[in-house]
Amino acid sequence: PDTVPDTASAMLNFDGISYAKGASALRQLVAWLGEKDFLAGINTHFARHKFGNATLADFIDSLAGATDRDVHGWAESWLRTTGVDTLTPAIAESDSGGWSLTVARDGSRPHRILVGAYDADPIDADRLVLRDRVELDIPQSENGARPGRRPALVVLNDGDLGYAKVRLDATSWNTAVRALSGIPDPLTRTVVWNAARDMVRDGELAPAAYLEAARAHLPRESDLAVVQGVLAFAATQLADRYLTAEQRPAALGTLREICRALLRRTEDGNGPGLRLTAVRHFIDAAAQPDTLQQWLGDGSVPGGPELDPELRWRILYRLAVLGATDDAAIAAELHRDPSATGQEGAARCHAALPTPEAKAAAWERLFTSDGLSNYLFTATAQGFWQPEQADLVQEYVPRYYPHSVALAARRGPVIAEAAGRYAFPLHAVDAETLRLGEECLRDADMIPALRRKLVDQLDDLRRALTVRGA
Repeated sequence: PDTVPDTASAMLNFDGISYAKGASALRQLVAWLGEKDFLAGINTHFARHKFGNATLADFIDSLAGATDRDVHGWAESWLRTTGVDTLTPAIAESDSGGWSLTVARDGSRPHRILVGAYDADPIDADRLVLRDRVELDIPQSENGARPGRRPALVVLNDGDLGYAKVRLDATSWNTAVRALSGIPDPLTRTVVWNAARDMVRDGELAPAAYLEAARAHLPRESDLAVVQGVLAFAATQLADRYLTAEQRPAALGTLREICRALLRRTEDGNGPGLRLTAVRHFIDAAAQPDTLQQWLGDGSVPGGPELDPELRWRILYRLAVLGATDDAAIAAELHRDPSATGQEGAARCHAALPTPEAKAAAWERLFTSDGLSNYLFTATAQGFWQPEQADLVQEYVPRYYPHSVALAARRGPVIAEAAGRYAFPLHAVDAETLRLGEECLRDADMIPALRRKLVDQLDDLRRALTVRGA
Protein backbone atom coordinates (compact mmCIF):
# COMPACT_ATOMS: atom_id res chain seq x y z
CA PRO A 1 0.00 0.00 0.00
CA ASP A 2 1.07 3.59 -0.59
CA THR A 3 0.18 4.55 2.98
CA VAL A 4 0.00 2.43 6.13
CA PRO A 5 -1.54 4.60 8.88
CA ASP A 6 -0.85 2.38 11.88
CA THR A 7 0.46 -0.97 13.03
CA ALA A 8 -3.02 -2.48 13.10
CA SER A 9 -3.37 -1.79 9.38
CA ALA A 10 0.11 -3.15 8.72
CA MET A 11 -0.71 -6.43 10.48
CA LEU A 12 -3.74 -6.93 8.24
CA ASN A 13 -1.66 -6.92 5.05
CA PHE A 14 0.52 -9.96 5.72
CA ASP A 15 -1.47 -12.80 4.23
CA GLY A 16 -1.82 -14.84 1.07
CA ILE A 17 -1.51 -11.72 -1.07
CA SER A 18 1.91 -10.99 0.43
CA TYR A 19 3.27 -14.51 0.15
CA ALA A 20 1.46 -16.81 -2.30
CA LYS A 21 0.50 -14.10 -4.79
CA GLY A 22 3.85 -12.36 -4.34
CA ALA A 23 5.79 -15.53 -5.14
CA SER A 24 3.56 -16.25 -8.14
CA ALA A 25 3.97 -12.70 -9.47
CA LEU A 26 7.76 -12.99 -9.20
CA ARG A 27 7.63 -16.29 -11.10
CA GLN A 28 5.60 -14.59 -13.82
CA LEU A 29 8.13 -11.73 -13.92
CA VAL A 30 10.90 -14.26 -14.63
CA ALA A 31 8.82 -15.83 -17.43
CA TRP A 32 7.81 -12.44 -18.87
CA LEU A 33 11.36 -11.07 -18.95
CA GLY A 34 13.09 -14.33 -19.74
CA GLU A 35 15.45 -15.96 -17.27
CA LYS A 36 18.61 -14.53 -18.85
CA ASP A 37 17.47 -10.90 -18.62
CA PHE A 38 15.97 -11.40 -15.17
CA LEU A 39 19.23 -12.79 -13.77
CA ALA A 40 21.21 -9.99 -15.40
CA GLY A 41 18.88 -7.42 -13.85
CA ILE A 42 19.02 -8.79 -10.31
CA ASN A 43 22.81 -9.18 -10.46
CA THR A 44 22.99 -5.49 -11.34
CA HIS A 45 20.60 -4.76 -8.48
CA PHE A 46 22.67 -6.67 -5.92
CA ALA A 47 25.87 -4.97 -7.09
CA ARG A 48 24.36 -1.48 -6.89
CA HIS A 49 22.85 -1.91 -3.45
CA LYS A 50 25.20 -4.29 -1.63
CA PHE A 51 25.37 -3.64 2.12
CA GLY A 52 22.40 -1.29 1.83
CA ASN A 53 18.67 -1.00 1.40
CA ALA A 54 16.76 -0.52 -1.83
CA THR A 55 13.26 0.47 -2.90
CA LEU A 56 10.86 -1.15 -5.33
CA ALA A 57 11.74 1.63 -7.79
CA ASP A 58 15.43 0.68 -7.50
CA PHE A 59 14.60 -2.95 -8.24
CA ILE A 60 12.49 -2.09 -11.29
CA ASP A 61 15.21 0.24 -12.61
CA SER A 62 17.78 -2.54 -12.35
CA LEU A 63 15.57 -4.94 -14.28
CA ALA A 64 14.68 -2.32 -16.90
CA GLY A 65 18.36 -1.83 -17.72
CA ALA A 66 18.67 -5.49 -18.75
CA THR A 67 15.76 -5.67 -21.23
CA ASP A 68 13.90 -3.80 -23.94
CA ARG A 69 10.59 -4.69 -22.30
CA ASP A 70 8.57 -2.07 -20.41
CA VAL A 71 9.32 -3.22 -16.87
CA HIS A 72 7.95 -0.01 -15.35
CA GLY A 73 4.64 -0.62 -17.13
CA TRP A 74 4.65 -4.22 -15.93
CA ALA A 75 5.16 -3.12 -12.33
CA GLU A 76 2.37 -0.58 -12.57
CA SER A 77 -0.13 -3.06 -13.98
CA TRP A 78 0.89 -5.95 -11.72
CA LEU A 79 1.77 -4.32 -8.41
CA ARG A 80 -0.62 -1.34 -8.36
CA THR A 81 -3.79 -3.19 -9.33
CA THR A 82 -5.99 -5.62 -7.45
CA GLY A 83 -7.66 -8.87 -8.36
CA VAL A 84 -6.72 -11.64 -10.75
CA ASP A 85 -7.07 -11.86 -14.55
CA THR A 86 -9.00 -14.67 -16.21
CA LEU A 87 -7.71 -16.26 -19.43
CA THR A 88 -10.21 -18.11 -21.62
CA PRO A 89 -9.27 -20.14 -24.72
CA ALA A 90 -11.17 -20.18 -28.01
CA ILE A 91 -10.05 -22.95 -30.34
CA ALA A 92 -10.94 -23.16 -34.02
CA GLU A 93 -10.16 -25.78 -36.63
CA SER A 94 -9.34 -24.70 -40.18
CA ASP A 95 -10.46 -26.36 -43.42
CA SER A 96 -6.81 -27.04 -44.25
CA GLY A 97 -6.42 -29.27 -41.19
CA GLY A 98 -4.77 -26.85 -38.77
CA TRP A 99 -6.07 -25.32 -35.59
CA SER A 100 -5.78 -21.93 -33.93
CA LEU A 101 -5.88 -20.64 -30.39
CA THR A 102 -7.16 -17.24 -29.33
CA VAL A 103 -7.01 -16.31 -25.65
CA ALA A 104 -9.48 -13.79 -24.27
CA ARG A 105 -8.30 -11.85 -21.24
CA ASP A 106 -10.63 -10.57 -18.55
CA GLY A 107 -8.25 -8.10 -16.92
CA SER A 108 -5.49 -5.71 -17.89
CA ARG A 109 -2.16 -7.33 -17.06
CA PRO A 110 0.37 -8.60 -19.60
CA HIS A 111 1.09 -12.32 -19.36
CA ARG A 112 3.62 -14.74 -20.77
CA ILE A 113 2.46 -18.32 -20.36
CA LEU A 114 3.08 -21.78 -21.71
CA VAL A 115 0.27 -23.52 -23.57
CA GLY A 116 0.29 -27.32 -23.47
CA ALA A 117 -1.26 -29.36 -26.29
CA TYR A 118 -2.07 -32.98 -25.39
CA ASP A 119 -3.29 -35.91 -27.46
CA ALA A 120 -4.85 -39.22 -26.45
CA ASP A 121 -2.31 -41.99 -26.10
CA PRO A 122 -2.86 -44.31 -29.11
CA ILE A 123 -2.22 -47.35 -26.90
CA ASP A 124 -4.05 -46.34 -23.72
CA ALA A 125 -7.12 -44.15 -24.17
CA ASP A 126 -7.08 -43.18 -20.48
CA ARG A 127 -3.67 -41.52 -20.83
CA LEU A 128 -2.56 -38.34 -22.57
CA VAL A 129 0.74 -37.52 -24.25
CA LEU A 130 2.27 -34.08 -24.67
CA ARG A 131 2.38 -32.95 -28.28
CA ASP A 132 3.92 -29.54 -27.72
CA ARG A 133 4.34 -26.63 -25.34
CA VAL A 134 4.50 -23.13 -26.83
CA GLU A 135 5.15 -19.73 -25.29
CA LEU A 136 2.35 -17.23 -25.68
CA ASP A 137 2.28 -13.52 -24.87
CA ILE A 138 -1.07 -12.05 -23.85
CA PRO A 139 -2.42 -9.89 -25.33
CA GLN A 140 -1.63 -11.87 -28.45
CA SER A 141 0.17 -10.36 -31.42
CA GLU A 142 -1.05 -13.14 -33.76
CA ASN A 143 -3.94 -15.57 -33.95
CA GLY A 144 -1.99 -18.60 -32.74
CA ALA A 145 -2.35 -20.76 -35.87
CA ARG A 146 -0.88 -24.25 -35.43
CA PRO A 147 -0.42 -27.16 -37.82
CA GLY A 148 -2.08 -30.53 -37.28
CA ARG A 149 -5.42 -31.58 -35.88
CA ARG A 150 -6.93 -29.96 -32.83
CA PRO A 151 -5.42 -31.40 -29.58
CA ALA A 152 -7.64 -33.38 -27.25
CA LEU A 153 -6.63 -31.13 -24.33
CA VAL A 154 -5.34 -27.55 -24.39
CA VAL A 155 -3.97 -26.25 -21.08
CA LEU A 156 -3.34 -22.55 -20.61
CA ASN A 157 -0.57 -21.68 -18.13
CA ASP A 158 0.93 -25.17 -18.38
CA GLY A 159 3.86 -25.26 -15.98
CA ASP A 160 2.16 -22.65 -13.77
CA LEU A 161 4.38 -19.74 -14.84
CA GLY A 162 1.64 -17.13 -14.51
CA TYR A 163 -0.69 -15.69 -11.90
CA ALA A 164 -4.13 -15.93 -13.50
CA LYS A 165 -7.29 -17.96 -13.49
CA VAL A 166 -7.51 -20.12 -16.60
CA ARG A 167 -10.45 -21.81 -18.23
CA LEU A 168 -10.82 -25.04 -20.17
CA ASP A 169 -12.83 -25.11 -23.38
CA ALA A 170 -15.63 -27.68 -23.58
CA THR A 171 -13.64 -30.25 -25.55
CA SER A 172 -10.68 -30.00 -23.18
CA TRP A 173 -12.92 -30.40 -20.14
CA ASN A 174 -14.51 -33.51 -21.65
CA THR A 175 -11.01 -34.90 -22.19
CA ALA A 176 -10.05 -34.03 -18.61
CA VAL A 177 -13.11 -35.81 -17.25
CA ARG A 178 -12.00 -38.96 -19.09
CA ALA A 179 -8.22 -38.80 -18.65
CA LEU A 180 -7.15 -36.20 -16.07
CA SER A 181 -5.20 -38.69 -13.99
CA GLY A 182 -3.47 -39.81 -17.21
CA ILE A 183 -1.74 -36.46 -17.78
CA PRO A 184 1.96 -37.27 -17.36
CA ASP A 185 3.11 -34.18 -15.40
CA PRO A 186 1.71 -33.69 -11.87
CA LEU A 187 2.12 -29.92 -12.19
CA THR A 188 -0.07 -29.93 -15.30
CA ARG A 189 -2.64 -32.04 -13.47
CA THR A 190 -2.58 -29.45 -10.69
CA VAL A 191 -3.18 -26.62 -13.18
CA VAL A 192 -6.18 -28.50 -14.60
CA TRP A 193 -7.59 -29.22 -11.13
CA ASN A 194 -7.13 -25.55 -10.19
CA ALA A 195 -8.91 -24.49 -13.38
CA ALA A 196 -11.81 -26.79 -12.49
CA ARG A 197 -11.89 -25.41 -8.95
CA ASP A 198 -12.01 -21.82 -10.22
CA MET A 199 -14.76 -22.71 -12.69
CA VAL A 200 -16.83 -24.07 -9.80
CA ARG A 201 -16.14 -21.03 -7.62
CA ASP A 202 -17.20 -18.70 -10.45
CA GLY A 203 -20.41 -20.60 -11.14
CA GLU A 204 -19.28 -22.00 -14.50
CA LEU A 205 -18.99 -25.67 -13.52
CA ALA A 206 -21.46 -27.58 -11.37
CA PRO A 207 -20.06 -28.81 -8.04
CA ALA A 208 -21.42 -32.26 -8.90
CA ALA A 209 -19.25 -32.31 -12.05
CA TYR A 210 -16.15 -31.55 -9.99
CA LEU A 211 -17.05 -34.30 -7.53
CA GLU A 212 -17.56 -36.76 -10.37
CA ALA A 213 -14.10 -35.91 -11.74
CA ALA A 214 -12.65 -36.44 -8.28
CA ARG A 215 -14.43 -39.79 -7.95
CA ALA A 216 -13.06 -40.91 -11.30
CA HIS A 217 -9.45 -39.74 -10.93
CA LEU A 218 -8.33 -39.35 -7.32
CA PRO A 219 -8.20 -43.13 -6.75
CA ARG A 220 -5.55 -43.23 -9.52
CA GLU A 221 -3.70 -40.04 -8.54
CA SER A 222 -0.11 -40.50 -7.35
CA ASP A 223 0.73 -36.95 -6.29
CA LEU A 224 -0.03 -36.36 -2.61
CA ALA A 225 -0.46 -32.60 -2.95
CA VAL A 226 -3.09 -33.06 -5.66
CA VAL A 227 -5.05 -35.55 -3.55
CA GLN A 228 -4.88 -33.34 -0.48
CA GLY A 229 -5.91 -30.21 -2.36
CA VAL A 230 -8.82 -31.77 -4.24
CA LEU A 231 -10.21 -33.55 -1.17
CA ALA A 232 -9.89 -30.42 0.96
CA PHE A 233 -11.78 -28.30 -1.58
CA ALA A 234 -14.42 -30.97 -2.10
CA ALA A 235 -14.99 -31.36 1.64
CA THR A 236 -14.78 -27.81 3.02
CA GLN A 237 -16.27 -25.90 0.09
CA LEU A 238 -18.41 -28.21 -2.03
CA ALA A 239 -19.92 -30.49 0.62
CA ASP A 240 -20.06 -27.93 3.43
CA ARG A 241 -21.06 -24.77 1.53
CA TYR A 242 -21.71 -24.95 -2.21
CA LEU A 243 -24.17 -27.84 -2.09
CA THR A 244 -27.50 -27.64 -0.31
CA ALA A 245 -28.34 -29.61 2.81
CA GLU A 246 -30.28 -32.06 0.64
CA GLN A 247 -27.28 -32.60 -1.66
CA ARG A 248 -24.68 -32.89 1.08
CA PRO A 249 -25.21 -36.57 2.06
CA ALA A 250 -24.55 -37.70 -1.52
CA ALA A 251 -21.39 -35.57 -1.64
CA LEU A 252 -20.11 -37.09 1.60
CA GLY A 253 -20.88 -40.50 0.15
CA THR A 254 -18.70 -39.69 -2.87
CA LEU A 255 -15.87 -38.58 -0.59
CA ARG A 256 -16.09 -41.83 1.38
CA GLU A 257 -16.02 -43.80 -1.87
CA ILE A 258 -12.85 -41.98 -2.97
CA CYS A 259 -11.22 -42.60 0.40
CA ARG A 260 -12.12 -46.31 0.39
CA ALA A 261 -10.55 -46.64 -3.06
CA LEU A 262 -7.36 -44.96 -1.85
CA LEU A 263 -7.27 -47.20 1.21
CA ARG A 264 -7.60 -50.31 -0.96
CA ARG A 265 -4.86 -49.05 -3.25
CA THR A 266 -2.43 -48.46 -0.37
CA GLU A 267 -3.03 -51.71 1.51
CA ASP A 268 0.39 -52.99 0.41
CA GLY A 269 2.20 -50.26 2.38
CA ASN A 270 2.97 -48.06 -0.62
CA GLY A 271 1.89 -44.44 -0.41
CA PRO A 272 1.66 -43.93 3.36
CA GLY A 273 0.94 -40.24 2.84
CA LEU A 274 -1.95 -41.03 0.51
CA ARG A 275 -3.27 -43.56 3.03
CA LEU A 276 -3.13 -41.11 5.93
CA THR A 277 -4.90 -38.45 3.86
CA ALA A 278 -7.60 -40.96 2.94
CA VAL A 279 -8.05 -41.98 6.58
CA ARG A 280 -8.42 -38.37 7.71
CA HIS A 281 -10.98 -37.51 5.05
CA PHE A 282 -12.92 -40.72 5.57
CA ILE A 283 -13.24 -39.80 9.25
CA ASP A 284 -14.42 -36.29 8.41
CA ALA A 285 -17.02 -37.58 5.92
CA ALA A 286 -18.38 -40.43 8.03
CA ALA A 287 -22.18 -40.49 8.29
CA GLN A 288 -22.45 -43.48 10.63
CA PRO A 289 -20.39 -44.10 13.76
CA ASP A 290 -19.81 -47.86 13.50
CA THR A 291 -16.54 -47.93 11.57
CA LEU A 292 -15.06 -45.03 13.54
CA GLN A 293 -15.98 -46.64 16.86
CA GLN A 294 -14.33 -49.87 15.76
CA TRP A 295 -11.13 -48.05 14.76
CA LEU A 296 -11.09 -46.17 18.05
CA GLY A 297 -11.63 -49.36 20.05
CA ASP A 298 -8.93 -51.25 18.12
CA GLY A 299 -6.49 -48.35 18.28
CA SER A 300 -5.72 -48.63 14.56
CA VAL A 301 -7.14 -48.63 11.07
CA PRO A 302 -7.17 -52.16 9.53
CA GLY A 303 -3.91 -52.37 7.60
CA GLY A 304 -2.60 -49.26 9.37
CA PRO A 305 -1.94 -46.69 10.52
CA GLU A 306 -2.13 -47.01 14.26
CA LEU A 307 -4.09 -44.20 15.80
CA ASP A 308 -1.89 -41.44 17.16
CA PRO A 309 -3.45 -38.70 19.36
CA GLU A 310 -4.30 -36.57 16.32
CA LEU A 311 -6.33 -39.34 14.70
CA ARG A 312 -7.99 -40.35 17.98
CA TRP A 313 -9.17 -36.78 18.57
CA ARG A 314 -10.26 -36.51 14.95
CA ILE A 315 -12.40 -39.63 15.31
CA LEU A 316 -13.86 -38.48 18.62
CA TYR A 317 -14.66 -35.10 17.09
CA ARG A 318 -16.63 -36.70 14.26
CA LEU A 319 -18.39 -38.99 16.73
CA ALA A 320 -19.35 -35.89 18.74
CA VAL A 321 -20.83 -34.28 15.63
CA LEU A 322 -22.82 -37.45 14.95
CA GLY A 323 -24.02 -37.62 18.55
CA ALA A 324 -22.23 -40.92 19.13
CA THR A 325 -20.13 -39.94 22.15
CA ASP A 326 -20.54 -37.93 25.34
CA ASP A 327 -18.75 -35.77 27.91
CA ALA A 328 -17.51 -38.81 29.83
CA ALA A 329 -15.78 -40.28 26.76
CA ILE A 330 -14.22 -36.92 25.96
CA ALA A 331 -12.94 -36.61 29.54
CA ALA A 332 -11.48 -40.13 29.36
CA GLU A 333 -9.63 -39.25 26.14
CA LEU A 334 -8.32 -36.06 27.72
CA HIS A 335 -7.02 -38.11 30.65
CA ARG A 336 -5.23 -40.30 28.09
CA ASP A 337 -3.79 -37.22 26.31
CA PRO A 338 -3.59 -34.25 28.71
CA SER A 339 -1.28 -32.26 26.40
CA ALA A 340 -2.14 -28.82 25.04
CA THR A 341 -3.26 -30.52 21.82
CA GLY A 342 -5.45 -32.81 23.88
CA GLN A 343 -7.07 -29.86 25.61
CA GLU A 344 -7.83 -28.31 22.23
CA GLY A 345 -9.29 -31.61 21.02
CA ALA A 346 -11.51 -31.87 24.06
CA ALA A 347 -12.73 -28.28 23.66
CA ARG A 348 -13.56 -28.94 20.02
CA CYS A 349 -15.45 -32.13 20.88
CA HIS A 350 -17.44 -30.58 23.74
CA ALA A 351 -18.57 -27.74 21.47
CA ALA A 352 -19.57 -30.20 18.72
CA LEU A 353 -21.97 -32.26 20.84
CA PRO A 354 -25.48 -31.94 19.35
CA THR A 355 -27.38 -30.85 22.46
CA PRO A 356 -28.81 -27.44 23.40
CA GLU A 357 -26.87 -27.55 26.67
CA ALA A 358 -23.53 -28.15 24.91
CA LYS A 359 -24.14 -25.32 22.46
CA ALA A 360 -25.20 -22.88 25.18
CA ALA A 361 -22.11 -23.69 27.24
CA ALA A 362 -19.79 -23.33 24.24
CA TRP A 363 -21.34 -20.00 23.26
CA GLU A 364 -20.89 -18.69 26.79
CA ARG A 365 -17.21 -19.72 26.75
CA LEU A 366 -16.68 -18.08 23.37
CA PHE A 367 -18.44 -14.78 23.75
CA THR A 368 -19.14 -14.09 27.44
CA SER A 369 -16.61 -15.54 29.88
CA ASP A 370 -13.38 -14.30 28.19
CA GLY A 371 -11.54 -17.17 29.87
CA LEU A 372 -10.36 -19.03 26.77
CA SER A 373 -6.85 -18.78 25.44
CA ASN A 374 -6.39 -18.05 21.73
CA TYR A 375 -5.94 -21.76 20.95
CA LEU A 376 -8.88 -22.94 23.04
CA PHE A 377 -11.06 -20.20 21.57
CA THR A 378 -10.20 -21.42 18.07
CA ALA A 379 -10.88 -25.06 18.95
CA THR A 380 -14.22 -24.26 20.58
CA ALA A 381 -15.27 -22.12 17.63
CA GLN A 382 -14.36 -24.88 15.19
CA GLY A 383 -16.57 -27.32 17.03
CA PHE A 384 -19.58 -25.06 17.46
CA TRP A 385 -21.00 -24.74 13.94
CA GLN A 386 -21.75 -28.01 12.11
CA PRO A 387 -23.75 -28.42 8.86
CA GLU A 388 -25.44 -31.48 10.38
CA GLN A 389 -26.65 -29.34 13.28
CA ALA A 390 -28.02 -26.36 11.35
CA ASP A 391 -31.43 -26.43 13.04
CA LEU A 392 -29.88 -26.73 16.50
CA VAL A 393 -27.66 -23.65 16.11
CA GLN A 394 -30.00 -21.52 13.98
CA GLU A 395 -30.83 -19.19 16.88
CA TYR A 396 -27.14 -18.31 17.29
CA VAL A 397 -26.57 -17.09 13.71
CA PRO A 398 -28.07 -13.58 14.21
CA ARG A 399 -26.27 -13.31 17.56
CA TYR A 400 -22.89 -13.85 15.96
CA TYR A 401 -22.37 -10.36 14.55
CA PRO A 402 -23.08 -8.16 17.61
CA HIS A 403 -21.37 -10.62 19.95
CA SER A 404 -18.24 -10.71 17.77
CA VAL A 405 -18.04 -6.92 17.65
CA ALA A 406 -18.26 -6.71 21.44
CA LEU A 407 -15.76 -9.54 21.91
CA ALA A 408 -13.23 -7.96 19.55
CA ALA A 409 -13.47 -4.65 21.37
CA ARG A 410 -12.79 -6.35 24.71
CA ARG A 411 -10.06 -8.80 23.75
CA GLY A 412 -8.18 -7.21 20.86
CA PRO A 413 -7.03 -8.12 17.34
CA VAL A 414 -5.82 -11.71 17.84
CA ILE A 415 -9.14 -12.95 19.26
CA ALA A 416 -10.95 -10.70 16.77
CA GLU A 417 -9.17 -12.44 13.90
CA ALA A 418 -10.04 -15.85 15.36
CA ALA A 419 -13.67 -14.80 15.84
CA GLY A 420 -13.88 -13.68 12.23
CA ARG A 421 -12.14 -16.74 10.82
CA TYR A 422 -13.22 -19.67 13.01
CA ALA A 423 -16.38 -18.55 14.80
CA PHE A 424 -18.15 -17.34 11.65
CA PRO A 425 -21.21 -19.49 10.76
CA LEU A 426 -19.79 -20.88 7.53
CA HIS A 427 -22.59 -23.40 7.09
CA ALA A 428 -25.29 -20.70 7.00
CA VAL A 429 -25.34 -20.03 3.25
CA ASP A 430 -28.47 -17.93 2.92
CA ALA A 431 -29.51 -14.40 2.07
CA GLU A 432 -30.43 -13.53 5.67
CA THR A 433 -26.95 -14.31 7.01
CA LEU A 434 -25.51 -12.11 4.26
CA ARG A 435 -27.96 -9.30 5.01
CA LEU A 436 -27.11 -9.34 8.71
CA GLY A 437 -23.40 -9.28 7.93
CA GLU A 438 -23.66 -6.38 5.51
CA GLU A 439 -25.75 -4.47 8.06
CA CYS A 440 -23.08 -5.11 10.70
CA LEU A 441 -20.29 -3.87 8.43
CA ARG A 442 -22.28 -0.77 7.61
CA ASP A 443 -23.47 0.19 11.09
CA ALA A 444 -21.15 -1.34 13.71
CA ASP A 445 -18.02 0.29 15.10
CA MET A 446 -15.52 -2.60 14.99
CA ILE A 447 -11.75 -2.90 15.18
CA PRO A 448 -9.89 -3.37 11.85
CA ALA A 449 -8.93 -7.01 12.46
CA LEU A 450 -12.56 -8.10 12.72
CA ARG A 451 -13.70 -5.89 9.85
CA ARG A 452 -11.10 -7.39 7.54
CA LYS A 453 -12.16 -10.95 8.35
CA LEU A 454 -15.87 -10.18 8.00
CA VAL A 455 -15.30 -8.54 4.62
CA ASP A 456 -13.53 -11.71 3.47
CA GLN A 457 -16.16 -14.04 4.95
CA LEU A 458 -19.07 -12.15 3.40
CA ASP A 459 -17.33 -12.17 0.03
CA ASP A 460 -17.03 -15.96 0.31
CA LEU A 461 -20.68 -16.14 1.36
CA ARG A 462 -21.75 -14.19 -1.73
CA ARG A 463 -19.71 -16.56 -3.86
CA ALA A 464 -21.34 -19.60 -2.25
CA LEU A 465 -24.78 -18.13 -2.92
CA THR A 466 -23.77 -17.47 -6.53
CA VAL A 467 -22.59 -21.06 -6.97
CA ARG A 468 -25.84 -22.40 -5.53
CA GLY A 469 -27.84 -20.11 -7.78
CA ALA A 470 -25.88 -21.19 -10.86
